[in-house]
Amino acid sequence: MAKAYGLDSFGQIEKIRYTFNIDLPQIKLARTWIWEPKTGRVSFEGKDKEGKPVNATYLRSQLSSQDAKVKDEIDPGFNNDQYWLVFPFHVSWDTGAKVEDKGKQKLPLGKGSAEEVVVSYPAQVGGYTPGDTWTLFVGPDKLIKEFIYHRGGPMKPTVVTMTWVGYKKAGPLVVSTEHRGTADGKPAHIFFSNVSVMLTGSNDWVDAK
Repeated sequence: MAKAYGLDSFGQIEKIRYTFNIDLPQIKLARTWIWEPKTGRVSFEGKDKEGKPVNATYLRSQLSSQDAKVKDEIDPGFNNDQYWLVFPFHVSWDTGAKVEDKGKQKLPLGKGSAEEVVVSYPAQVGGYTPGDTWTLFVGPDKLIKEFIYHRGGPMKPTVVTMTWVGYKKAGPLVVSTEHRGTADGKPAHIFFSNVSVMLTGSNDWVDAK
């Protein structure tokens, strides 16, 4: 599955740029990121909890030396948005996660069936995802069609059920840009805009198409 999204070519990517958009009953926001996977450098443009414009650039390896806004607001936001963008890679990268193939199951939202793959994170580990579970419904092309996200922590929403559609390709990277469904039973829409990558040896951005 991860290979279908471009895992084998991920080393060619110097930078990924994207805007993560949330349209939920209780949350509406847009966060723009430039992520440099090889160095862990992250640049953020968006708003803080008070709605004030914020710009920040930091190295994730030096997070402890950053101010509270970066540590407590910006980096958790980056982690969340990046998981949505490249979660299929995390199924391969996150060695602490348990991955189970449940075989063909009915799709939770659409018609038909798909291979159900459950990715669960142990509750006792550190980081931002303790106890989280992602139930993926994977088609014969090895791309995710729909998913159910169960949050392990106390934050809301607790359960998110959404489609994975609007597939585009940016360089070797395949991304789902459209997610529609429900968050704790209420209509929800999460989507990516302005997705592009910069490849090794180039200074040009390649837009997702």
